[in-house]
Amino acid sequence: MNDLYYLEIKTLHIFLVVSWFAGLFYLPRLFVNLAMVSADSLAERDRLLLMAGKLYRFMTPLGYLALLSGLWLWLGVGISGPWMHVKLTLVAGLVGYNFYCKKILRDFQNGSNTRSHVWFRWFNEAPTLGLFVVTYLVVLKPF
Repeated sequence: MNDLYYLEIKTLHIFLVVSWFAGLFYLPRLFVNLAMVSADSLAERDRLLLMAGKLYRFMTPLGYLALLSGLWLWLGVGISGPWMHVKLTLVAGLVGYNFYCKKILRDFQNGSNTRSHVWFRWFNEAPTLGLFVVTYLVVLKPF
C-alpha cells in the first residue's frame, strides 16, 4: 500500500474526528446554559435552542464522516489489533452520546427537561474522557 494514501486517509479521519468533537464538547455546554435560563427569559432560551439545533445538525454529519473514514482505515487499510475492540466499543458509546444529545435537545425544545445545570456539567465531561481513552489506545496500542 502507498504510504501517502494511508497518510491522506489518516489526515482526513483526524480532521473529521476533531470537527465532530468540537460539537460534542460544545453542545452539552449549551445544555448547561439552557438549564440555567430563567422561565421569563424566552429570547435567551430561543437563541440557545437555535444555536443548539444548528450545532447538532452540523456536527452529526461530521460524526458520520469520521466513522466512515475510520472504517476505511480499519477495513481498507488494515489497521487492527486487540486494542481496536476497546476503541470501537468507546466509539459506539460516543455515537450513542451523540444521539442522546438529540433526545436532550428535543426535551429542551418541548419544555420537558427535568435535569439541572449541575447534571449537564457532569454530562459534558463524558466526551472528554472518551477522547482521552481513545487517543491513548490509538497512540500507544497497549495490547
